[in-house]
Amino acid sequence: MLTGVAAPLLTANIDTDVLIRVERMLDLVRGQFGPYCFESWRTRPDGSDDPSFVLNEQRYRTASILLAGANFGCGSSREPAVWALWDMGFRCVIAPSFGGIFFDNCFQNGMLPLVLPAELISELAEEADGSNGFTIDLFQQSITTPKGKTLTFAIDAARRRTLLEGRDEISMTLDRDAEITAFQDRDRIGRPWIWTLSEQETDSAP
Repeated sequence: MLTGVAAPLLTANIDTDVLIRVERMLDLVRGQFGPYCFESWRTRPDGSDDPSFVLNEQRYRTASILLAGANFGCGSSREPAVWALWDMGFRCVIAPSFGGIFFDNCFQNGMLPLVLPAELISELAEEADGSNGFTIDLFQQSITTPKGKTLTFAIDAARRRTLLEGRDEISMTLDRDAEITAFQDRDRIGRPWIWTLSEQETDSAP
């Protein structure tokens, strides 16, 4: 369960270059991207904060939920875009739609991307006054606003489980190790030439 401040940034088509500029990925490692998330929007040419940018407002500086516009995270496939949001303090992004690779990268890194209709996100934004009153319950698949309004959301069951259990796709796949082994045993009998060729290639590898 996540309870925190929600910040409204309803601009559509925010791409991954806005989330983290490519040159920052050359020198930084995960855990260091936070100050550079939205860098071109957050700062003026002299490096000072731009007071007109919503995330620079004092009431949103501790936000953990981002209310976003359509096609959030479009553009290149850089995973550090998710890292940058995480390092800035966000744990959930709510948008009408997402860039496909960004959406997948969120689940791989513990970030919850939620898809809701634009009109509902606008309603949430109306209550986003900086109060620490938004609650996202992944168990119940619900969002509760500061005024007590409750919305429900849909999420893929397998991806929900990875977030609840803090796991990734590899560990989830290993849960099915017995099924995988049984398939391989059957396939060795039904298509022995496939396995013979594969094993020969493995043996000849340097």
